[in-house]
Amino acid sequence: LVRMQFLQVLSRKLGSLEMRFQIPFCQKQFPYTCLSTSACVYSKKKKGNSYEQVDQEKYKNLVHSVTSYKTSAQTPETILEEDSLLYGPPDKHRPPIKSGTKAPKNWVPLMNPNKRILPHSSDSKLPMKIGLQKTKMPSVTRVLQQTLSPQQVFYLERWKQKMIEELGKDGFEEYTKNLFLQGELFHSALESILLSEEIAAKEQNEDDVVSGYLSSVEHVLEDISEVKALESGVHHEILQYLGLVDCVAKYRGQLCVIDWKTSEKPKPFLKMTYDNPLQVAAYIGAINHDANYDFQVRCGLIVVAYKNGSPAHPHFMDPDLCSQYWHKWLLRLEAYLDKN
Repeated sequence: LVRMQFLQVLSRKLGSLEMRFQIPFCQKQFPYTCLSTSACVYSKKKKGNSYEQVDQEKYKNLVHSVTSYKTSAQTPETILEEDSLLYGPPDKHRPPIKSGTKAPKNWVPLMNPNKRILPHSSDSKLPMKIGLQKTKMPSVTRVLQQTLSPQQVFYLERWKQKMIEELGKDGFEEYTKNLFLQGELFHSALESILLSEEIAAKEQNEDDVVSGYLSSVEHVLEDISEVKALESGVHHEILQYLGLVDCVAKYRGQLCVIDWKTSEKPKPFLKMTYDNPLQVAAYIGAINHDANYDFQVRCGLIVVAYKNGSPAHPHFMDPDLCSQYWHKWLLRLEAYLDKN
């Protein structure tokens, strides 16, 4: 009936079309349409619970736990128990080893568990200064020089060739000779200062080539106390290597092996000191396994001084960092022994 009326309306004039459209559809059809739409909305069936389809007997405990709690019933304790069942108990003593990390064949700890530590002696005792005996044992410097990586050898050779091009062969030899001389004078001046001979050292080196280096480390020296050793020889009784330690003293309250370095370029980061951290770790291990020293060291310090007098960069190595470099040193020592 509605379709027939609609066709009749289309065949009439526009004016009467509006009247026919408004009267039948607005007065009669729209209320019916609205009611049917509302009935359609409210006639939807209520969704059933999805858990009703689950085998209640088989999964009774699981269904009960899900439907009974609005929030998670897990606690830190239950999570740890679950992880322990799935993956086993956590290993709290073994540090994580990165994939591809090589382990030394002859492992010796950095600290000596069998070393007897003597009672603290008087502060007036002079720092130890043990001479370095000539033996067949390799030095720390020799081991590091002969176990450089191909990349290190490449960059070192490239730097050498560049300097020879600029200075000539004789000029380069003179340049390296002066570097060694400056290093020796700098260490000698530091030794005088640390032995409480500050006035004599400053007067002697006021116009010397090392005056800039001394000005550079002035702020670091303020944090150094209780010097225990200066330019003293050490040897590792088990691993059979030796070295000459610049200084053993407290830096901000922590007993450290201190290594003084000179540089013409800024080295604000530890990684820019190349193999120096391995050298410090090797000295720490040697002191801890040397019967001549009645103490053990856990930390290290590398001080990079600058000739122009700019503030030196002190790089502190805590026990964890020293242990990491000790591991690397053992690998380098092992490579040296295999090579020789």
